[in-house]
Amino acid sequence: MFFCILFNYTTLRNTKDVLVVTAPGAGAEVIPFLKTLDLPMAILFTMSYTYLANRLTSDMLFYACLLPFIGFFGVFGFLVYPNKEVLHPTVFCNQLADTLGPRFHAPLALLRTWTYSAFYLVAEMWGSIVVSLLFWGLANSVMTVDEAATFYPLFGMGANLSLIVAGGVTERLSQLRASLPPGVDGWGVALQGLMGLVVVNGIIISLLHWGMQKWVVPKVQAQRAALAAAGKGGAPKAKKPKAKMGMMESFKFLASSPYIRDMATMVVSFGVALQLVEVTWKAKLKAAYPDPADYSAFMGKFSETTGIVTLLMMLLGRFVIKRFGWGVAALATPTVILATAIIFLALVMSKNFFAAPLAAIGTTPLMAAVVVGSMQNVFSRASKYSLFDPCKEMAYIPLDDEIKNKGKAAVDVVGNLVGKSGGAVLQQAAIFAFGSLAASTPYLGIGLAIIIINWIRSVLSLEKQFYALKDHNEAVLAKQKQEAEAEDAAGGSQGGEGGSAAALKPSPA
Repeated sequence: MFFCILFNYTTLRNTKDVLVVTAPGAGAEVIPFLKTLDLPMAILFTMSYTYLANRLTSDMLFYACLLPFIGFFGVFGFLVYPNKEVLHPTVFCNQLADTLGPRFHAPLALLRTWTYSAFYLVAEMWGSIVVSLLFWGLANSVMTVDEAATFYPLFGMGANLSLIVAGGVTERLSQLRASLPPGVDGWGVALQGLMGLVVVNGIIISLLHWGMQKWVVPKVQAQRAALAAAGKGGAPKAKKPKAKMGMMESFKFLASSPYIRDMATMVVSFGVALQLVEVTWKAKLKAAYPDPADYSAFMGKFSETTGIVTLLMMLLGRFVIKRFGWGVAALATPTVILATAIIFLALVMSKNFFAAPLAAIGTTPLMAAVVVGSMQNVFSRASKYSLFDPCKEMAYIPLDDEIKNKGKAAVDVVGNLVGKSGGAVLQQAAIFAFGSLAASTPYLGIGLAIIIINWIRSVLSLEKQFYALKDHNEAVLAKQKQEAEAEDAAGGSQGGEGGSAAALKPSPA
């Protein structure tokens, strides 16, 4: 089930970019405007989910959330896309563009290709709803803690395997154009093939869920009931409620804790930095591969490569942390992003300077920018899963339970909202101020450098606090252990106060 869900996730992520970036009258500058619509979409879904959750059983709620996705993607591939010329208000948007001017090119593109915009937003929600909510909710309901410790690491390996397979399938379907007769829309054929696979996977997911509800869940419930009845600890223990914070509460807590504030800075910086570079890279991808089939084939290869590199780095990540420590591992991600971003932006902004040397090796500044941007994205994502995420979770360990709970809640709220939308808002402001994504790239590059330098500063600050707190906790534990040993020795001694004093006297080093 997890493989099918993530196969769809990778396929939809690649397809949504192909549609909005390569569409006539659109481009990569549309993405920041679409990203800002994620929040109202999430709020709308949350309201709908709450309404349905109060009226449906858990298994019916699963289908009620999953099947609309499958229906939408099937209808889009086989009905909406073939009739896009009729559905898109191209003439009306051209008239608006003449009136409003080039600065409104990107927001007008949302309306000009509104079906693609709708596809993008729905595809964005697949990850947060089907992956995070439906799958992990089901997994957590049918697994014990011991089973989770065994199977959850395998899910990570399966996730990267699905990335590799989905990327390969996307690449090969997108290359079908070469074998099609003249006049046939090669990308349209590939899109229908991809959406057909998404629908088939959706049916498989539904059948697997039905099978689990019929044969697995009753057994799990029976086992837990039997353990509870036998008094063997099978009954669920009362858990301390997880801290939940609103936006203002989160900011207040961050302001009061330098440790948590540095963690939030890391999370926000990653989201903003990735967004700033990624959109410019996709604009260069469109210039290199203007045909949607070629663009899709490249994205398939990109996903395949990302899966392979991430698998390798996940295997190496634990050794990096163990061998070089938390600080070096935490600095790896911003260092990689900064180094590759400098090379990428240099190729974008000074293409004439690099034209001659690159021509000598048989390439162009555009293709070099595409390759370097691809490497930047691959290693950024791989380092996130293999180093950034483990370091972030490790940083919570020395904290006491209250700060850990509140801190995680604050970082989740601020990191998710500001990290995801911050880069998009900066890009929107730059596009309106300078007229286009290309014209705003130098200024976005300066902003990126400031963000990453602040990220590195936060890592260095957090490293000192992390090890200081870790050493403090170890010293407290050592003292408690010493006192406990002294009390045991005093209790077992027969020499009265003298024996007790001797027991409490520390032994020479």
